[in-house]
Amino acid sequence: MKLLTLRLSQGGRTVTRAVRQDGDNLTVIEGFSDVGALLKDAAWETIAQAASGATHALDGADLAAVVPSPGKIICVGHNYRNHIKEMGREVPEYPTLFAKYAESLIGPNDDLALPQESDTVDWEAELAVVIGKAGRRIPEAEAAAHIAGYSVLNDVSMRDYQFRTIQWLQGKTWEKSTPFGPALVTKDEFTPGPLMTSAVDGEVQQSTPTSDLVFTPEFLVSYISTIITLKPGDVIATGTPGGVGHAQDPKRYLQEGQVLVTTIEGLGQLTNRVIKEA
Repeated sequence: MKLLTLRLSQGGRTVTRAVRQDGDNLTVIEGFSDVGALLKDAAWETIAQAASGATHALDGADLAAVVPSPGKIICVGHNYRNHIKEMGREVPEYPTLFAKYAESLIGPNDDLALPQESDTVDWEAELAVVIGKAGRRIPEAEAAAHIAGYSVLNDVSMRDYQFRTIQWLQGKTWEKSTPFGPALVTKDEFTPGPLMTSAVDGEVQQSTPTSDLVFTPEFLVSYISTIITLKPGDVIATGTPGGVGHAQDPKRYLQEGQVLVTTIEGLGQLTNRVIKEA
């Protein structure tokens, strides 16, 4: 099952609705403003399967970030060996964790604004895990039961701010910088393994199977839940593979007018035009 968050115009204002994708159509799941709100209901899967609300065409749909306001967005650095190598680091013994905030998220087809303060804006394709069931100190063997599904995310990074200090957060959570979606694909329809790519103006920059992780989604759910309770709608961004612009010689960064495309086979595609922040 694929679940999305649709933007609609209603009475002169924009509202959002949780929807289920049925081929080329989207079916509204009545009573839920977005996928995050739906996941907070313990019966979310049954409710989504039974939904029979109004329908809208997928083609041309205005999609928001699939979970627009997660309680937590926890990101993992240095989780693909080829990226660890290109950045000159050692394979970590434990996950490298940092946070994002909901204000950083944009929809899968929204414009990506280059901030006035940074000219070193880089791409980082990532597999996102979305939590469907709350838990604390979740055993790794039980972690899959807490995962609602998977999605596509690009951890767009302002490298100059990121490396001002040894703490990365200031380069990782700029407002309206993180495309996320298009859908949450439930775990019965997706297993990490398929190819993940990012491309800038059609030129592939990253291309690595999503199974090539140092720390698996199940391990990350278990490890992070040792520290803090994971709740429905929380997001774990599992790290990026090799091919980022900052590691190239010469270094390459996003420029106004370019189009950044992030794809994971079986999950979907983010297509974001790069503009200058107003």
